[in-house]
Amino acid sequence: MAVGPYVGVGVILTVILTNFKCAGNVDVFDTKCQDDHLRIFVPLSGDVEPCFKAIGANGQFPITTDGGAQCGYSYSVYPMLAHAVLQASYFSCYTQNEDDLIFTFNFHLIMIDNDEEVVHNITKTCSPSHTWSHREVTCEKNYMEVSVQTDLPCPHTHTLTDVELASALPMAQEAATSAWQVMFLRQGEEPVVMSVHEAEDLGYFLAVTPGRVVFRTAYGQQHSTIDMVSGLAVEVIRPALFLRQRLTTMMVDLVAACTLDHEFHECALIWKTPTVMVPLVSDLSGFRSKQVDFDVNGKRLDPQMIEERGYTVDVGPEIVEVTIPYAAEGGTRKTFVMDNTYHEFYSVTLHYEHIFTTDNGTLENRLCQHTYMATPVLCHTPFTIDLTVLEDRVFTVYVGNFPFDVELVSVSLNGMVMTVPDATQNGYQVSKVTHDNDTYAYTVLVPFEDPIVSKLYFVEGVREYSLNINYTLRILPQEEYYFYLATVVAQIMDVYPPYFNGLCMEDGIKFRIDHQEFDHLWEAGVGPFPLTQELADTRGYIMNNDNQSLTLDVPLFTLGYMYEAVSLEQFLATFEILIRDAKSLEVVQSSAKTCQFATTALLVCSPDGIVTVVCDLSKAKPDAFPSQTSLLDTTCKPKEVDGTRVLYEFALNSCGTRVQITKDLVIYENEITFEESFTPEEKPVITRDSPYSSCGWPTVC
Repeated sequence: MAVGPYVGVGVILTVILTNFKCAGNVDVFDTKCQDDHLRIFVPLSGDVEPCFKAIGANGQFPITTDGGAQCGYSYSVYPMLAHAVLQASYFSCYTQNEDDLIFTFNFHLIMIDNDEEVVHNITKTCSPSHTWSHREVTCEKNYMEVSVQTDLPCPHTHTLTDVELASALPMAQEAATSAWQVMFLRQGEEPVVMSVHEAEDLGYFLAVTPGRVVFRTAYGQQHSTIDMVSGLAVEVIRPALFLRQRLTTMMVDLVAACTLDHEFHECALIWKTPTVMVPLVSDLSGFRSKQVDFDVNGKRLDPQMIEERGYTVDVGPEIVEVTIPYAAEGGTRKTFVMDNTYHEFYSVTLHYEHIFTTDNGTLENRLCQHTYMATPVLCHTPFTIDLTVLEDRVFTVYVGNFPFDVELVSVSLNGMVMTVPDATQNGYQVSKVTHDNDTYAYTVLVPFEDPIVSKLYFVEGVREYSLNINYTLRILPQEEYYFYLATVVAQIMDVYPPYFNGLCMEDGIKFRIDHQEFDHLWEAGVGPFPLTQELADTRGYIMNNDNQSLTLDVPLFTLGYMYEAVSLEQFLATFEILIRDAKSLEVVQSSAKTCQFATTALLVCSPDGIVTVVCDLSKAKPDAFPSQTSLLDTTCKPKEVDGTRVLYEFALNSCGTRVQITKDLVIYENEITFEESFTPEEKPVITRDSPYSSCGWPTVC
């Protein structure tokens, strides 16, 4: 662009608003004149970002978030804050300038409403709230700007006290022409001289207004440097504008310097800048600080406000430090739900203004730094502490910690959803716990024995109680919902396999068991066979099973008994019911009952292949003497005898035992015989007809 005096139109226009109304009758945009720029605030509605165009005499200039630095526009869109902000320098490209006192802006704001493009005309006239200082340095989000008061075209008569500038003067005098040129100075390097047009092609802005020279550059340009000033990183650029007029070379120092970073540390936003911005001070001995002011989000801070909000402002001899606690008044705290998790961040727009002189009080310099500071997005994932005491048999669950704007709406206990009042009414204790740091938590109490609690047999003797708690939470006031699931488990030694109580009866054994909650975890059986009604009917057991208990009458000599200590007077009979784990079928419990019975006549076939026989010979004809009896092998004599009975005990494969194999059984058979001393006249009774003559085993196991 051609460099020359800005010529204002000399007309002061009021703001022209073409507004539509949205929820709450909020205007589409808001304009406000600041000390050195115009600020336009636009609430966002929908997913399409608003678009700005600057309107000038030669057409329209689209302003984007990435561009605009060269022309003095800073445009930012904050989706999470639901607004966009345009800041336009008073010396921006398309602004009408009247004597550096009245600045008129014209923009088109383009928005989408019901899928239609709507153009809003914005015209705003501003005037600076202060008298321009000799040098004004502005640090914006995306550019640095410096304007210097000048009496041009009168010759520059001030003595050059800056060493670098003074050393560059001979080169400027040699290269000077009647047209403006710009020289970039970097410490330790040769100055770089170029025309204004060449500088503009590199992205720099240079202009001469009615009373000032303006230079502007984006950050990170090739002629800028990063210097450490009082231990802080500062971006510095030092251009000098010069020309030859008659025999005089006029030079304007346009140095600019801006602090680069801020930090977030220990729940506070911290911004620092050198108290003395050395690159702007040509002679440190002449430095005098006159005034330091701060604005937060457009509001000037006073000592009382700083104290009430908890800010810390320290203007030291080397560093100015501002500390703003997280969520302090004056900033913007935004909360939202993302990925079912509470998120928040905090931001402030800080304006720092320092007025100082470098020549012992003659010419004022004003350094203005606009800094948007924001914390990282912080997520708050709840945590659970299981405070359950097993002896109390009550789940006690702590969940927290929640920020102050979160409300517990309902809880789901193992799938049963209840509001907090309903949960309390149903006997579940839900209590709020408040903490000093403006957070809080909840405790939920649910007894183990409550029907809502899940119960499971875990391992031998251990019952596992479990409770799934799904918390429904919402952020106020926007009522965004999210959920948090916690599971607590308790294991207690209070579950054991059932045990059948046995009772000796005259003709057998009677078993009884009362039904328990976890009966389904077990399987009762006799030997390898499950105890079912079918098994009982097949073997002759008498089984009664109702809702309260199960009884089993086992008659003597039915399958399943084991016999021992058999004598002619008595014997022991044992019946065993096994309890198995229903899943693994592993035997975990045995309910065995041994009873003593009087011996009459019996035939016992033991699993180990031993046969025990008690036989009454009193009915034998002719009379048989027990001591004279034997088995088929006459060498096998009775183990015990009395006046009418004999007791034999022998192995299956001995004493002349015969073997017979049928379809289903292997039958072992033997006989009790005796010798007669004479032959009777009548026909004798055949004693081998005794029912106790054989034992059988299944052929298939």
